[in-house]
Amino acid sequence: MTSFPPGPLAVSIGDPAGIGAEVIAKCWDNRARFELPPFVAIGDPRSVEAVWDGPLAVIDDPQEADAAFDVGLPLIQLAAAEADVPGHPSMAGAHCSLDSLEIAVGLARSGSAAAVVTGPVSKEQLYAIGFAHPGQTEFVAERCGVASGNVAMMLAGPTLRTVPVTTHLPLAQAAQSLSTALIESRGRAALRGLQRNFGIEDPRLAVASLNPHAGEGGTLGREEIEIIEPAVAALAAEGWRVTGPHPADTMFHSQARARYDAALCMYHDQALIPLKALHFEDGVNVTLGLPIVRTSPDHGTAFDIAGHDRADPRAMAAAIRMAAQCGIHRTPVE
Repeated sequence: MTSFPPGPLAVSIGDPAGIGAEVIAKCWDNRARFELPPFVAIGDPRSVEAVWDGPLAVIDDPQEADAAFDVGLPLIQLAAAEADVPGHPSMAGAHCSLDSLEIAVGLARSGSAAAVVTGPVSKEQLYAIGFAHPGQTEFVAERCGVASGNVAMMLAGPTLRTVPVTTHLPLAQAAQSLSTALIESRGRAALRGLQRNFGIEDPRLAVASLNPHAGEGGTLGREEIEIIEPAVAALAAEGWRVTGPHPADTMFHSQARARYDAALCMYHDQALIPLKALHFEDGVNVTLGLPIVRTSPDHGTAFDIAGHDRADPRAMAAAIRMAAQCGIHRTPVE
């Protein structure tokens, strides 16, 4: 990377009992190899010290991160009620992960940070302390004053970007939840996100079918005819370059991927299986439709390996790098 966005990136550590602290520290250790811009971690320093013996540079203002970055891992410290043991989540750790996320989003909203990168959290632990959102995405959207229906999750790697229309739903419920309006909304979020976050002036969106062979003219299901095709037509009428519905089993080989900038998929696994097959180590979750840039690594807390020096930092490095790249494309008014 030859250029960085103005201001540091705010990186929330996530659940302090998970691998977030370890992969963030390893990213700082390998900042030159990974070509990472200055960033500041937010969390309890004890969770970092439990898994890493490198230097910490405790700061109060994100603007100090630039000068501190070559001295130690810049950290805005939070004091949890008690220190978490790696691999053993607690209520105190859940509160700390939520506070870290709140501060990171606040820094980005105020312009003190160029973007937010969120470390992995445990939804089970967050729900136990009264967290009322399905996940971090919805929490960030609310704090930014954006309705959850107007944001979309993009999974992005070097050769593929996918956006699921429905996300964490049982497959039968996902099919029942599809509507023309929902597909249009997710499609617009994807297209505008390609413009705002990736600098693609005239983006191309390929829309996947739901049923095998795109429904075979209605003999294998009528969702394509009754729900998906009207959404594609509506987006095209607005001037967007949208095609489909395409049979999903022929959308993800290399020649097909060259014909679009993102694929709009009907359900979670339809979007994530090809992305993870191609980019398991460097896939990034990008939230579209926000006034700030937010990314996260596409992995969880991995409590089972936390504290064993086995966590791979490449996904976190990719999330930090992509946040910086998206931040460059954003204009100051956004």
